[in-house]
Amino acid sequence: MIKKMLLGTAALSLALTPLTLPATAIAAPAAPGAAEVLNLPDAVEQIALADESRTGYERTKFKHWNTGLDAGDGCNTRNEVLLAEAIEAPAVAAGCKLSGGLWSSYYDGQEVNDPAKLDIDHMVPLAEAWDSGASAWTAARREAYANDQDAATSLVAVTARTNRSKADQDPAQWMPPLPDGHCRYVSEWVATKLRWGLAVDQGEADALKVYAEACETTVVHYTPAP
Repeated sequence: MIKKMLLGTAALSLALTPLTLPATAIAAPAAPGAAEVLNLPDAVEQIALADESRTGYERTKFKHWNTGLDAGDGCNTRNEVLLAEAIEAPAVAAGCKLSGGLWSSYYDGQEVNDPAKLDIDHMVPLAEAWDSGASAWTAARREAYANDQDAATSLVAVTARTNRSKADQDPAQWMPPLPDGHCRYVSEWVATKLRWGLAVDQGEADALKVYAEACETTVVHYTPAP
């Protein structure tokens, strides 16, 4: 049923001719505040609706990976996420070179014991973030977004295969191949959009509402980014 509804949504979105808004009109960053807890349908309704524009986007405008949470540990953000999400801790050699260890990629249910076969996925891809409001941010805020370890939902270690299949697509265009992960994925996508004050376009909003109806008991946790 979800698939049929999404196909209808995709057809509708193709029929629309979007207007491009100035970057400053897309979305304002969320004000810092206390942690928020909402059920998924209500959380989806909290996201601002706006057209998207990729004008001016370059991946290099989001500096990553930086030195991570602990600049003195020799590990960049990528390796710190790998260490944080490991089911079995890897060995750490000089220069924070990781070997061994075990991870579970919830996108496809695969267990991985080689960190080189994992990507760190930006839950909301950098290009999608740009389209949705990050084009109006300072370089420092974009760097903070690209290396955000203060929210468990922002960055996730997954198989390189699934991350590259996802690319810069939103949930109207791509979902994890493992259906059991869909409710978690949508909740983490929504949490990231709310945390950073990012907008959704009409097609994305329609898809999120369909998934939210199917995942109505799923809870969204987020804290607005400083």
